[in-house]
Amino acid sequence: MNPDTHTHTGPTTGTGTRPGAAQSPGQTPSPRDPLPHQLVTALAQHRIATTDQLRAMLRPHAARQTVWAPLNAMRHKGLVGHVVLPASHGARAWYLTPEGARHTRHLPVLRGRPPYPVTAASAASLKTPHTLTTVRAHLAFATDARTRGDEHSYLDWTPETAHPIGDGQQLIADAVMHYTLHHNQHHGPHRTKLRAFIEIDRATMSSERLATKLIDYARLHTYQPQPTGRHRNPQPASPGPGWLRRYPVYPRILFILTGAPTRTLNNRIHDLQAMTREHPHVAALAREVPLGAAVLEDLETHSPRADIWTPLAGGPASSWTEL
Repeated sequence: MNPDTHTHTGPTTGTGTRPGAAQSPGQTPSPRDPLPHQLVTALAQHRIATTDQLRAMLRPHAARQTVWAPLNAMRHKGLVGHVVLPASHGARAWYLTPEGARHTRHLPVLRGRPPYPVTAASAASLKTPHTLTTVRAHLAFATDARTRGDEHSYLDWTPETAHPIGDGQQLIADAVMHYTLHHNQHHGPHRTKLRAFIEIDRATMSSERLATKLIDYARLHTYQPQPTGRHRNPQPASPGPGWLRRYPVYPRILFILTGAPTRTLNNRIHDLQAMTREHPHVAALAREVPLGAAVLEDLETHSPRADIWTPLAGGPASSWTEL
């Protein structure tokens, strides 16, 4: 078993899932739930998404009009706004307005997730390319989960998740993914929970800067918060590193690359491998945590479970679940 997993035996449904996670294998959101409610929840979770992306998340087998009509109705009520994507024949990317965000502030499934309203279309345009690419990655995993009967819903992917790493600095993961495998063994059904930090690379930063993100993940792996104020003492605020407050085991780290020719993306993956090999703290992290990189188009073409992931610590290509 990889160090970022833990396995449950017994029926494939029942307790033990995260709040808001799908409750049965491969389940998409129930059509009995109000679709407008699901749409604003999905936009609160994912920040920005196109009409087709929202359909793939919430009603993958429905006609496009099924999702577009309530979005347009909510636009007239001032709950959502949109930007028209360039060179897209009028495709729209949707986001919550401040009024829409206010309606999601107290939803139980978004507890601890601050509202993220967009106050102007120009602000949405700046974030749209990266955010929509992140949603593409999520949908690759969600589609694969439905096909295989696993659990991964639109609430099991949390973008822009911040973690303190000391010296007043934060590591902001592009997303944190929760995924539950359903599989059978000789003594019955199993549910194996996996977690991953997701880093999306569109080749818009230098390869060296991308690779240094591994150093921040190594810092997070060892960072222990210290008490503040008059009760300061030399002992840690809690036993063990700070990430234990959120995760029972440290999530694996997956880099998903796109936006450049194959040769360029391969060079960037090689630089990630070099950082893993040469930096002592990252090398120590790699001995305990699976690290991998893959190309987004390969996830969409072959599925994330295909042997398309390059282990950053070395070795043959594998599935993300077997890194």
